[in-house]
Amino acid sequence: MGQTSRVSSSDGAVVSDHVRQAPLFAALDDEAVAELRAAMVEVTLVRGEVLFAEGDAGDRLYVVTDGKIKLGRTSPDGRENLQGILGPGEMFGELSLFDPGPRTATATAVTATTLIGLGHDDLDPWIRRRPEVGVAMLRALARRLRRTNDTLSDLVFRDVPGRVAKALLDLARRFGVPSDQGVHVTHDLTQEELAQLVGASRETVNKALADFQQRGWLRHEARAVVLLDIDRLARRAG
Repeated sequence: MGQTSRVSSSDGAVVSDHVRQAPLFAALDDEAVAELRAAMVEVTLVRGEVLFAEGDAGDRLYVVTDGKIKLGRTSPDGRENLQGILGPGEMFGELSLFDPGPRTATATAVTATTLIGLGHDDLDPWIRRRPEVGVAMLRALARRLRRTNDTLSDLVFRDVPGRVAKALLDLARRFGVPSDQGVHVTHDLTQEELAQLVGASRETVNKALADFQQRGWLRHEARAVVLLDIDRLARRAG
């Protein structure tokens, strides 16, 4: 599961910044962040390394501090589906804090990645002392459920090009860097992983990307894309 170590006080400023980015901890004061930081464990992963697998026992949440993590599931016939790509400041594994059962997805490093983790036994009493944290956790879970419902609706009502456009806009919102030409999005995904993210075949997704490029809406690069016409992509996403 990668290299693990306790987060030292010398790492405080860096860890605090990323903890505050996570919705659960954004409103905490410095004292609360320092208290939480003392209970956290840092984990480092290399690209392709699995943090935990679907079905593993789960009792810890994680916040990404550097790099990217993908969450995916595998069907009985071996097909894979990506539930999401997470970057710095984003949190996952929080279900295990309320229900320490089997993991519902496999978490794999898309790039060299650093995370901080907090176990159920450390966070549970902390939440009980600070009810506002429990409320924030419920809001985070509600947002996760809302995104799941949106994804299911997209699979039913939106065609593949529309899903591709919507996925690219979401990746741009979280990972994009504005440039003179447009928005440069280094998503670090293979073509197969991008297809898994939108729930379609690689061939169909590649066809959509080629069409968008021919129309001048984007420029496709290796594990990246430059969005040249955000407005048209947004209209295509519906």
